Amino acid sequence: MARNIIVVGCGRVGSRLASMLSENDNNVCVIDQNPAAFDNLGSSFNGTTLEGVGFDEDVLVRAGVETADCVAAVTQRDNTNLMVAEVAKRIYAVPHVITRLYNPGHERTYEQLGLDYICGTSLVAEEIFAKISSGHGSHIDSFGDFEVLLFSLNLKDHNLKQIRVSQLEKSHEIRIVAFERDDGRMSSIPTSDSILYHGDSVLACVRHSRVTSFSKWMQD
Repeated sequence: MARNIIVVGCGRVGSRLASMLSENDNNVCVIDQNPAAFDNLGSSFNGTTLEGVGFDEDVLVRAGVETADCVAAVTQRDNTNLMVAEVAKRIYAVPHVITRLYNPGHERTYEQLGLDYICGTSLVAEEIFAKISSGHGSHIDSFGDFEVLLFSLNLKDHNLKQIRVSQLEKSHEIRIVAFERDDGRMSSIPTSDSILYHGDSVLACVRHSRVTSFSKWMQD
C-alpha cells in the first residue's frame, strides 16, 4: 500500500531518499527553501515538491502532514531537523517521524524526546529508507526473514513489573540478543532466566511476520 511521506531537505541525502521512496510507489512530497535544490531529484522521481521552511505549519499542511504516514527531516541543520520533528510529532501526531542528526553530542537529548534519528555521514538515505520501509522506529537492520530491533520494553500495558527472557522469547518466537537497564548501570547478554523490567533497552531479533503482534511490547 502506498504511503504518504514528507521529506524535508533536498540535498544529497534528501534527494536520494525521496527518489528511493518514489521508486517504491510511495506518495512523496519534498520540501526545501531553495527551489534549485529540486534539481537533485532524479528523472524517475514522480512525487511533488514544495518551496518553503520545513517547520512552518502552513507549509507542512500544504505538503499533506495531516494525512502523512511519515516525515523525514534531513536538512543540513540539526536545529531545523529538530523543529520539523517536534512539529510533526507533537502538533500533527504523524505516526513515524525520523530526523537526521549531525552532532552526536545531542543523541541523549533526542532519546529523551523520544525521537527516531540517524546519526552519521554514510548511507544515511539507505538507513532512513529501511526505517520507513519497516514501518517503525525500532528497526536497525533486516536479516533474511528477520528484523533486528532496538526498543524500550513496555510492561506497564501488560500489568507486569518484570518478565523472564524465556517467557518473552517462547511466546513470540524472538531472540533477545542483549539488554541494558533503564538507568544505564547494567548491560548484559541474557540467559533464559534473566529478568527484564519496564523501560529496559532490548536488542532483539524478530521474525518479520511477528513484528506487528510483538509491537505491543515496545514503548512508543
